[in-house]
Amino acid sequence: MAETISELLSQGRRDLEACYPNPRFEAELLLAAALGQDRAHLYACPEANVDASSKARFVDFVARRAEGVPLAYLTGQKEFWSLSLQVTPDTLIPRPETELLVDLALERAAGNARIADLGTGSGAIAIALATELNDAALVATDVSDDALSVARANAAAHQLENIEFRLGRDSDWFSALADEQFDVIVSNPPYVSVDDPALTSTDIRFEPQDALAAGPDGLDALRQIISGARPRLNDQGFLMVEHGNEQGNTVRQLFLKAGFAGVATRCDLAGHERVTLGQLLPPRA
Repeated sequence: MAETISELLSQGRRDLEACYPNPRFEAELLLAAALGQDRAHLYACPEANVDASSKARFVDFVARRAEGVPLAYLTGQKEFWSLSLQVTPDTLIPRPETELLVDLALERAAGNARIADLGTGSGAIAIALATELNDAALVATDVSDDALSVARANAAAHQLENIEFRLGRDSDWFSALADEQFDVIVSNPPYVSVDDPALTSTDIRFEPQDALAAGPDGLDALRQIISGARPRLNDQGFLMVEHGNEQGNTVRQLFLKAGFAGVATRCDLAGHERVTLGQLLPPRA
């Protein structure tokens, strides 16, 4: 029976090779998490014996991963903007393409900007912005108190004190902002159709569905955010939202209908339309 790090890695690779293209790498991440170590430890001590509780934890991780549970939920961590963030099934797993939203916000936010992050989840976007803009004041909202607990823990882990986390209401994306105004509002809202088969047939079935799906066309949340943002923006303020790669044209039209200027869509590294932004300009005299 497998007892050493090397033997357990071989066992994990065999159990995962029919499910994933890089089973050795996945097994390494899961064993490191089970041991409470980093992957370097596995290479440094391949013949070290693994205690029974760590072995049982690893076997459980591999079995759940084979069922499709995302790696980040098993390891409890995900990197975003070169920051290690805690994630749980109460939060979406941060995606690399969302870093584009951070890039665009940083291009347009002054050092002392007031920034709102709607639907913060694990806090990834707000925390990335706060680490780059020490003098900015950020408000990060979510309708899930459990998600906000994760976000607060992530901010504390990175010793950030310039983010205020607030609980909002399901029916109003701006409820937690009261009558305040901001220089930049960012959001990665749900934008998947409720009928999308991916919600039940891929690994995202393990993620919080209300943070993924938004109506029959996936645009319900985006409509609410874009139509309601103007009163919460300062003059010359920016709204920017992430959306699906086939929603760019529709989202641009929503921005224009809401009276935004300079409406543009930017592509992620895969070349997919991913973030649309617009600016609130004061009326001409």
